[in-house]
Amino acid sequence: MKSLRLGQVTLQDAYARVDDGELWLVGCHIASYEYSNGFGSVEPDRRRKLLLHRHEIDELKGRVAQQSLTLVPLSMYFKEGRAKIEIALARGRRLHDKRHAIAERDASREAARAIKNARR
Repeated sequence: MKSLRLGQVTLQDAYARVDDGELWLVGCHIASYEYSNGFGSVEPDRRRKLLLHRHEIDELKGRVAQQSLTLVPLSMYFKEGRAKIEIALARGRRLHDKRHAIAERDASREAARAIKNARR
């Protein structure tokens, strides 16, 4: 919790998965608290259980299975002393979408380089 409060969380490559009727957050990196030693230190990349009501888990599981969606964490925040994670159902990119995104990213990099070189 102390690392969460210090903002030492990376949700960039994280996703959620339903296993055996429980929701798990996978790929989330929470840095270990720098002042802990021995008992207080934990593995930063371990999977973490998310607490939801049974009907919520069942609904998410059904939608993920039927529509081939992925559970993606969007943000982490605190409410009444508890850490909360906002989760969304997302559809993966198709191959042509990936190519388009890569082309846009390359074009924006080239434009930034040109602007930087023009200022010199």
